Amino acid sequence: MHLKRFAEAKPYDAPNHRGVVGLRLQGFEPGGPTNQWVGLSQFLPGGGAGPDSTPFEKVYVVLEGEMTVTIEGRETVLGRYDSCTIAPGEVREIVNRRNDVCTMLVVIPYPPGTQP
Repeated sequence: MHLKRFAEAKPYDAPNHRGVVGLRLQGFEPGGPTNQWVGLSQFLPGGGAGPDSTPFEKVYVVLEGEMTVTIEGRETVLGRYDSCTIAPGEVREIVNRRNDVCTMLVVIPYPPGTQP
Protein backbone atom coordinates (compact mmCIF):
# COMPACT_ATOMS: atom_id res chain seq x y z
CA MET A 1 0.00 0.00 0.00
CA HIS A 2 1.17 3.48 -0.84
CA LEU A 3 -0.27 5.97 1.64
CA LYS A 4 -0.32 9.69 1.01
CA ARG A 5 -2.09 12.02 3.41
CA PHE A 6 -4.14 14.93 2.10
CA ALA A 7 -1.83 17.32 3.96
CA GLU A 8 1.05 15.99 1.79
CA ALA A 9 -0.69 16.62 -1.55
CA LYS A 10 1.22 19.07 -3.73
CA PRO A 11 -0.42 21.62 -6.03
CA TYR A 12 0.00 21.34 -9.77
CA ASP A 13 -0.80 23.63 -12.70
CA ALA A 14 -2.89 22.18 -15.48
CA PRO A 15 -2.62 23.69 -18.98
CA ASN A 16 -5.56 25.78 -20.21
CA HIS A 17 -7.28 25.79 -16.78
CA ARG A 18 -8.50 28.92 -14.99
CA GLY A 19 -9.82 29.64 -11.52
CA VAL A 20 -8.73 26.28 -10.17
CA VAL A 21 -6.39 24.82 -7.60
CA GLY A 22 -5.27 21.29 -8.40
CA LEU A 23 -3.74 18.95 -5.84
CA ARG A 24 -2.03 15.70 -6.81
CA LEU A 25 -3.36 13.02 -4.47
CA GLN A 26 -1.53 10.08 -6.03
CA GLY A 27 0.96 9.65 -8.85
CA PHE A 28 4.34 10.64 -10.24
CA GLU A 29 6.10 9.32 -7.13
CA PRO A 30 8.00 6.18 -6.13
CA GLY A 31 5.65 3.50 -4.81
CA GLY A 32 2.57 5.23 -6.21
CA PRO A 33 0.25 4.05 -8.97
CA THR A 34 1.90 2.79 -12.14
CA ASN A 35 -0.95 3.35 -14.65
CA GLN A 36 -2.61 6.64 -13.73
CA TRP A 37 -2.49 9.60 -11.40
CA VAL A 38 -5.28 11.10 -9.30
CA GLY A 39 -5.92 14.79 -8.75
CA LEU A 40 -8.36 16.85 -6.74
CA SER A 41 -9.44 20.00 -8.57
CA GLN A 42 -11.20 22.85 -6.76
CA PHE A 43 -12.86 25.21 -9.24
CA LEU A 44 -13.92 28.67 -8.12
CA PRO A 45 -17.14 30.19 -9.49
CA GLY A 46 -16.49 30.86 -13.18
CA GLY A 47 -13.45 28.57 -13.17
CA GLY A 48 -13.00 25.90 -15.79
CA ALA A 49 -10.84 24.40 -18.50
CA GLY A 50 -10.66 24.18 -22.26
CA PRO A 51 -11.89 23.93 -24.82
CA ASP A 52 -9.22 21.38 -25.61
CA SER A 53 -8.53 17.66 -25.80
CA THR A 54 -5.88 15.15 -24.79
CA PRO A 55 -4.64 12.01 -26.53
CA PHE A 56 -5.73 9.91 -23.54
CA GLU A 57 -9.00 9.42 -21.68
CA LYS A 58 -9.78 11.02 -18.34
CA VAL A 59 -12.44 10.49 -15.69
CA TYR A 60 -14.13 13.28 -13.72
CA VAL A 61 -16.05 12.66 -10.49
CA VAL A 62 -17.83 15.64 -8.91
CA LEU A 63 -17.57 15.51 -5.12
CA GLU A 64 -19.18 18.86 -4.30
CA GLY A 65 -20.98 21.51 -6.34
CA GLU A 66 -21.77 21.27 -10.05
CA MET A 67 -19.72 21.30 -13.23
CA THR A 68 -21.03 21.99 -16.74
CA VAL A 69 -19.29 19.85 -19.37
CA THR A 70 -19.68 20.88 -23.02
CA ILE A 71 -18.83 18.47 -25.83
CA GLU A 72 -19.77 19.17 -29.47
CA GLY A 73 -22.10 21.97 -28.34
CA ARG A 74 -24.02 19.71 -25.95
CA GLU A 75 -24.00 20.74 -22.30
CA THR A 76 -24.27 18.27 -19.44
CA VAL A 77 -24.35 19.30 -15.79
CA LEU A 78 -22.60 16.96 -13.38
CA GLY A 79 -23.74 17.12 -9.75
CA ARG A 80 -22.47 15.54 -6.58
CA TYR A 81 -21.12 12.01 -7.22
CA ASP A 82 -21.89 12.19 -10.94
CA SER A 83 -19.01 11.12 -13.16
CA CYS A 84 -18.04 11.03 -16.80
CA THR A 85 -15.29 9.68 -19.01
CA ILE A 86 -13.80 11.98 -21.63
CA ALA A 87 -12.54 9.92 -24.58
CA PRO A 88 -9.11 10.41 -26.18
CA GLY A 89 -9.24 13.30 -28.65
CA GLU A 90 -12.69 14.42 -27.48
CA VAL A 91 -12.81 18.23 -27.27
CA ARG A 92 -14.37 19.33 -24.01
CA GLU A 93 -14.91 22.52 -22.06
CA ILE A 94 -15.81 22.58 -18.37
CA VAL A 95 -17.15 25.56 -16.42
CA ASN A 96 -18.35 26.03 -12.85
CA ARG A 97 -21.41 28.22 -13.37
CA ARG A 98 -22.47 28.25 -9.73
CA ASN A 99 -21.49 30.59 -6.91
CA ASP A 100 -19.87 27.87 -4.80
CA VAL A 101 -16.71 25.85 -5.30
CA CYS A 102 -16.89 22.70 -7.41
CA THR A 103 -14.58 19.94 -6.18
CA MET A 104 -13.75 17.18 -8.65
CA LEU A 105 -11.68 14.03 -8.50
CA VAL A 106 -9.73 13.55 -11.74
CA VAL A 107 -8.17 10.27 -12.86
CA ILE A 108 -5.78 10.45 -15.82
CA PRO A 109 -3.35 7.89 -17.26
CA TYR A 110 0.27 8.90 -17.36
CA PRO A 111 1.33 10.51 -20.61
CA PRO A 112 3.63 8.20 -22.63
CA GLY A 113 7.16 8.17 -21.23
CA THR A 114 6.30 9.78 -17.87
CA GLN A 115 5.48 6.78 -15.66
CA PRO A 116 7.46 6.69 -12.42
